[in-house]
Amino acid sequence: MEFCYFCNRKINMNIIFEDKDLEELILTGRNNKYKKYSKDTRFMQALGRMYKVMCTSASTSVLKMYSFLHYEQLKGVDLSSVRVMNGRVERVLFRETENGIVITIIELNDTHYGNKR
Repeated sequence: MEFCYFCNRKINMNIIFEDKDLEELILTGRNNKYKKYSKDTRFMQALGRMYKVMCTSASTSVLKMYSFLHYEQLKGVDLSSVRVMNGRVERVLFRETENGIVITIIELNDTHYGNKR
């Protein structure tokens, strides 16, 4: 039985990272590509909370119950997303496969909804 690194609970959902830099950021709190995020303590706490919820959820349909995630399936593409932190635009985009049991995290996106920073 595997346990979530952050909360020591049983992992119900298998998460595979395509972005190895994002995996390093989430699991260690440090990464050169995402340096600006790693220095933001509040953002990193929110990222850990988001990851914890994803790990311990039995399926992606459970993610809808957590209002702070703002889970949505994106139209026109085979992707879904969750917000990392309320009041910020960064979202984690991912692809669901096989009944929502396996999630492949694609990227940390700060241009969602046309944000032109």
